[in-house]
Amino acid sequence: MDNNKKKKSSKKTWIQYGIFAVVAITLYATGLHTEVIGFAQRGLLATGLMNPDVEEIAQARMNENENKAETATMPDPSQADFNFKLIDKEGNTKSLADFKGKVIFMNMWATWCPPCIAEMPSIAKLHEEMGDEVAFVMLSLDQDFEKAKAFDKRKGYDLPIYAPAGNLPAMYQSSAIPTTFIIDAEGNLALTHKGMADYSDPDFKKFLKSLQ
Repeated sequence: MDNNKKKKSSKKTWIQYGIFAVVAITLYATGLHTEVIGFAQRGLLATGLMNPDVEEIAQARMNENENKAETATMPDPSQADFNFKLIDKEGNTKSLADFKGKVIFMNMWATWCPPCIAEMPSIAKLHEEMGDEVAFVMLSLDQDFEKAKAFDKRKGYDLPIYAPAGNLPAMYQSSAIPTTFIIDAEGNLALTHKGMADYSDPDFKKFLKSLQ
């Protein structure tokens, strides 16, 4: 009796492993594993632990501005590099310089990157609320730009998606994605955040408004 129970239990376990394996293979084959992992990672985003410390950054900028007022004028080392060409959804070539004078939210992402997928809904929400005040540059690093455009359309985000038209300037080269760069209205690189974040957070919106 005990042997029969053990055999049945073992058989049941192997069946479960088989089902898990089939599901895993199916997800990988269809590319949906990225979205499943990204969905799971949104729970971590909800804690706010991954968000940039914008209060600390704002205070540091304030102190820096006060120090500048007391010293001789010198070149700003945090000046953003606007010599960067982009290709939009329609295939038109643009320059980052086209957005000069506005706060720029530039996010480097890819459809194969789970953390990128995890933070995308918060970016879409931020774009919906601040798209008229802030220039959004969603820079796809997919080898096939059509995949990025198809993903955006399928999800209904309607985000301003671009592909790099050439090599990334040294300032925007990152060892991790997603990486987000925030450029203030005066053309200074105000924030570089590597990793995912909840960009619909009220503190982050307040931070963007302070850069206008």
